[in-house]
Amino acid sequence: MQGSFFRFYVHESHRHRGRLVWEWLLEQGNGLGIRGGSAFKAMAGFGRHHMLHEARFFELAGTLTVEVEFLVTQEEAQKLLELLRREKVRLFYAYTPAHFGVVNPDAADPPGAQEP
Repeated sequence: MQGSFFRFYVHESHRHRGRLVWEWLLEQGNGLGIRGGSAFKAMAGFGRHHMLHEARFFELAGTLTVEVEFLVTQEEAQKLLELLRREKVRLFYAYTPAHFGVVNPDAADPPGAQEP
């Protein structure tokens, strides 16, 4: 299938509607019918303020980045972006073309999920 790799970067303590944003994003993606999503916590990193954050410093708890990613069709990406705009959630993201599928698909896999 042709689609995109949609990746969001959020602070681990960032909240929206009382929920951690990374959890909220996964829940929303699931609710929109996106086939899967994952969240990964960074070991270290820096952003637009060029401040280095590392997991080993206790005083920086909650400041590390969580990467939330989805492999989506163009329609799914638009639905997710529309939701984020409507909810006024400010997030940094990366959106790149991707080809994805299932090796040895079965009847439960969506049409077009077979390997190239």
